[in-house]
Amino acid sequence: MLTKKEQRLRRSRQTRIRIATQGVARLTVNRTNLHIYASLISDDGSKVLATASTTQADIRKELGGSGKGATVAAAQQIGKLIAEKAKAAGIDRVAFDRAGFAYHGRVKALAEAAREAGLQF
Repeated sequence: MLTKKEQRLRRSRQTRIRIATQGVARLTVNRTNLHIYASLISDDGSKVLATASTTQADIRKELGGSGKGATVAAAQQIGKLIAEKAKAAGIDRVAFDRAGFAYHGRVKALAEAAREAGLQF
């Protein structure tokens, strides 16, 4: 029987195989109990083009110190930030890789904020 983490990683692998055939940059999301991370990875998967997370010092100040990175509001802020960084890198179309996490709560908030900021996926 697979553990919860193994099940998530299995789902994540299937998604990445499907995204690899699309030939577009990948917006990957990772969520922990305390923080949320977003990375923009090139279409061939060779390099990270941009990152944003609630562990960054300037974001932590805006969120009000430590322990506030696990909220929907924080995820929305990271979504906007990663979309701005993607635009600056000349990318407006990405594939959303939720890494096996359910499209709900913080993951959904990050995705919707990135869409509102002009990223297409």
